[in-house]
Amino acid sequence: MRQLLISFSLVTLLLSACKLMPKEQTPAENNRDLSKLFDDYYEGRMAMFPVEATFNGDDRYNDRLPVDFADAFRDSTRSFYAHCLQRLRQFDKASLNANDRLSYDILNWELDSRLDGFRFHSNYIPFNQFTGLPLILGQMGSGASVQPFRTIGDHERWIRRAKAFGPWADSAIVYFRKGLDSNIVLPRSLVLKLIPELEAIANGGLETNLFYGPVKQLAKETDTAAARRLVGEYQDLIRGTIIPSYKRLADFLKKDYLPKARTSSGLSALPGGPAWYEWLVHDQTTTSKTPEEIYQTGLSEVARIRRIMDSVKSSVGFTGDLHAFFDYINTDKKFKPYKTPQEVLDAFEAIHQRMQPKLRELFDHVPKTRFEIRQTEAFRAASASAEYFQGSPDGRRPGVFYVPILDATQFNMASGMESLFLHEAIPGHHYQISLQQEDTLLPRFRRFGGNNAYVEGWALYCESLGRELGLYTDPYQYMGALGDEIHRAIRLVVDVAIHTRGMSREAAIKYMTDNEQISEEGATAEIERYIAIPGQALGYKIGALKIRELRNKAQQTLGDKFHIAAFHDAVLDDGAMPLDVLEKKIDAWIEAHK
Repeated sequence: MRQLLISFSLVTLLLSACKLMPKEQTPAENNRDLSKLFDDYYEGRMAMFPVEATFNGDDRYNDRLPVDFADAFRDSTRSFYAHCLQRLRQFDKASLNANDRLSYDILNWELDSRLDGFRFHSNYIPFNQFTGLPLILGQMGSGASVQPFRTIGDHERWIRRAKAFGPWADSAIVYFRKGLDSNIVLPRSLVLKLIPELEAIANGGLETNLFYGPVKQLAKETDTAAARRLVGEYQDLIRGTIIPSYKRLADFLKKDYLPKARTSSGLSALPGGPAWYEWLVHDQTTTSKTPEEIYQTGLSEVARIRRIMDSVKSSVGFTGDLHAFFDYINTDKKFKPYKTPQEVLDAFEAIHQRMQPKLRELFDHVPKTRFEIRQTEAFRAASASAEYFQGSPDGRRPGVFYVPILDATQFNMASGMESLFLHEAIPGHHYQISLQQEDTLLPRFRRFGGNNAYVEGWALYCESLGRELGLYTDPYQYMGALGDEIHRAIRLVVDVAIHTRGMSREAAIKYMTDNEQISEEGATAEIERYIAIPGQALGYKIGALKIRELRNKAQQTLGDKFHIAAFHDAVLDDGAMPLDVLEKKIDAWIEAHK
């Protein structure tokens, strides 16, 4: 249990990094000190959260794997955030320049929200079927993700990190048990999905194990003696740490946890659940909207989009009702033309090439970071959605659009491939995240930070650009885009209803299948995602609605002076920020361009 405790020296370092600044300073010095605070905050976070550092392309902590759900770790993190916030509020914001005021507002919001979140024992559920270290570690250990394996030193650092997973897994069991004692427990439906994910890694032979992937890269190593040594260390790692640890977790969840898992789905069933969900809504939407306001917005949006869907259905001459149209698109063989996963990936690349000329009209600035399309790894594909993994700012690691393909022959081309690419790839996540990371003038906590409502809101807004980018000319692809849009509106309804109104998992699945073109299997995975990470799905639609509202305001105010590429630059050029901060920024931009 030694790794449950963060070292005293690290705590001392973090607190000294965010010590209070002297009050007697001039405005000019304040700017320099504020920059120092931003650096200290970022450096402290990277030291505390080394996996986050690895994702950011910072390789200094690639051998570390702290138990970040442990009480001692949380106490240290809370103290660090509190001291940084106290230091920040010593500055007179009115005396700062515009860029520093923006950074002040972003960090103030971020620290305040994170501190507020410590009221709740999210650490009693260390991971779930959708997110958590056991899944992330599998991706990293495959050798094809964010953990680098370029040198002998890279391999050695990874082995040290992966060896720490044994104590991490033991600690996870301890905290799952604390959750059992406190009635903070995962729903049974999620545990049933989680166990096979762990067993998939624990079972099988040595060379077929997911974590054996980096060994194949050692065949190219010129230092053959070191390579042979590392092969032996990898074998010991997999046999002695990886397989036993994943097996212990799976066995515990199956034998001890599953029998006590809850039959309810929403947070309202947990101690302090209603307040916990209200905080998540605030944190994930970066607004003061109440769950009920969001629920009503969802109902209104679902009704609006259904009316447009009806008009598309009529335009292609389909005479049945909307649900019959969904069934037709889901089942007709002409919408499933693919035979191999590569054909699916090639179809997405064709979308990319088709819209390339129009991208130049809508965006003055494009990222330098390379971009790739890949199939999601088999071990996690069953529970995965299509997703984007950011590239590294140094250009060594590309941004990757991952597509889960369980069976290429069942991949539906009318399921919204164009809108999916706009969202997860270009100009959605790849443009926004890459441009932000490439901007070396931003403080690093902003270059590598972000919030759900802005990041996902931008990506969903990008789906609405389809026609402007030369897409959605096929009515079935447009129907797929509407399906993606209504999907995000449905989230506003079911997420809130599950966690505040007692809606069951089954009722939420039915609401989803009744209102969009989605299979029961797909709806089940989505609903279980919202159960696993409450509130996260709300940020998409709330963020997109705000960006569209700001665009409409700019067009109406500026008239002929409005240029869409300039507006997109204004939204993107300072990186992610809370929506209320973004609104103030765009209002100022409109005033400056009148």
